[in-house]
Amino acid sequence: MFWIALLLAQAAVPSQTERGEALFFDAQKGCGTCHALKGKGTAVGPDLSVMGRLAPAAIAMAARSTVTQYVGVARMKSGGSFPAITGKKDAASVVLFDLSKMPPEKKEVAPGDFTMGANDKWKHPPAEAKISNEQLADIVAYVKFAATGSKKSVNPDDVR
Repeated sequence: MFWIALLLAQAAVPSQTERGEALFFDAQKGCGTCHALKGKGTAVGPDLSVMGRLAPAAIAMAARSTVTQYVGVARMKSGGSFPAITGKKDAASVVLFDLSKMPPEKKEVAPGDFTMGANDKWKHPPAEAKISNEQLADIVAYVKFAATGSKKSVNPDDVR
């Protein structure tokens, strides 16, 4: 009877990859609001499947990075501006993803209705939110699991 109770207690505690998956797909500030991973999430930013093959410290560095090479500031001719990633373009329209909204809001605009400038304000959400080492270790464990199938735990010290 003791072993059954112990197994049930362990089953009720989420694993590190389960906690990481919940954080990754959090609707307000999770990675999945902008990134896809193995076909899940939103493919506004780069797909993170290849990241899972990197060392935990490298994944953590990318997550905490404030380098936002894909992000610019869309300045609308009608007024206003917002941090954006550009999507599909053709002669009639350009898709912009407004990163000031969570999840990012898709806008289709005429090519002459805006200009793109350098990003001087928007920061990658994990850097902006200053997530804890424990939470980041959970996210990294999930990214590694989704990419490689490995359930090896990630120590918070490995993502400092």
